[in-house]
Amino acid sequence: MKKWAMIPALTLLMTLLGAGIASAHVTVLPQEATQGAYEKFTVRVPSEKESATIKVEVRFPVEAVTVSRFEPKPGWTYELARSADNKITGVTWTATGDGLGATEFGEFNMSGKVADNATAISWKAYQTYKDGSVVEWVGAAGSDKPASVTKVLPKPTGASADSHGHTAAPAADAAHQETASGSSQLPLYLSIAALVLGALSVVLSLRRR
Repeated sequence: MKKWAMIPALTLLMTLLGAGIASAHVTVLPQEATQGAYEKFTVRVPSEKESATIKVEVRFPVEAVTVSRFEPKPGWTYELARSADNKITGVTWTATGDGLGATEFGEFNMSGKVADNATAISWKAYQTYKDGSVVEWVGAAGSDKPASVTKVLPKPTGASADSHGHTAAPAADAAHQETASGSSQLPLYLSIAALVLGALSVVLSLRRR
């Protein structure tokens, strides 16, 4: 009977571990932005193989965002892709050294302006490993290799722009954004708590045996 009681706990543990592995993909932060706002975007790249990550390419939907600045990153160079009318449509970071090892991740920063009529920004990423393999993070949400998506919120009513074109939201909206940012971490905390409880259940079941 005790043996069968262990099955739910083990199933929960494996499910949570699997979810953690599946979520380790190229993502672009923040997860939410506002129409017409200037944003700093961070491309977070985890290495998922024993072979090092040596190149990361990200393509932008120019109808939704205009990316114009890129932060230099030690150990990496970057090259821009442009359209026929000279708009920046993508960037490729290439390692000048060893790249990102199996247990490492890197963050690449850039900034730009969200389009006034954008509803979402879908970032297509291509991760190249030293062994020559390329992982394409371009799929739909829920797929094995999803593209990272930034949800774009409508411009707040009464928002104004400063001398640099930055959108300034009313105090109430700013407070709401801060609350939303904190709550966006709630699923992660709940997953960690569930993982700990599942592991504890397994240990207690084994001790009873």
